Amino acid sequence: MKGSVLLLAALACVSFTVVLHHGWANYDQTKTLNFKGEILESSYENPHGMLKLKVDDKVWTVVLAPPSRMEARGLKSDALAKGTSATVVGYPHKKVKDEMRAERITISDKTTELR
Repeated sequence: MKGSVLLLAALACVSFTVVLHHGWANYDQTKTLNFKGEILESSYENPHGMLKLKVDDKVWTVVLAPPSRMEARGLKSDALAKGTSATVVGYPHKKVKDEMRAERITISDKTTELR
């Protein structure tokens, strides 16, 4: 009985974690976006980095790669500083307005592939 309860608790935790971690299927890979704008804020945290990018008079939420991948590819957290100009190429979220996942980001003429 105790083993069954532990198994159910473990499965519930795994299921909850899967729900929290969004899948890339939520992004429309048939529509490529290419924006240049100013970074308003950023986070360099797991499971994915993220930034708010001001493009014209709209603010986009840009989902980046995990910090370990960005670090390994040379994109340090300080490159994502507020006020920095960035170009992102990626795909829009199918349901969440003004959100995209980035395939690549260019800052100061250095392009980093994120996938």
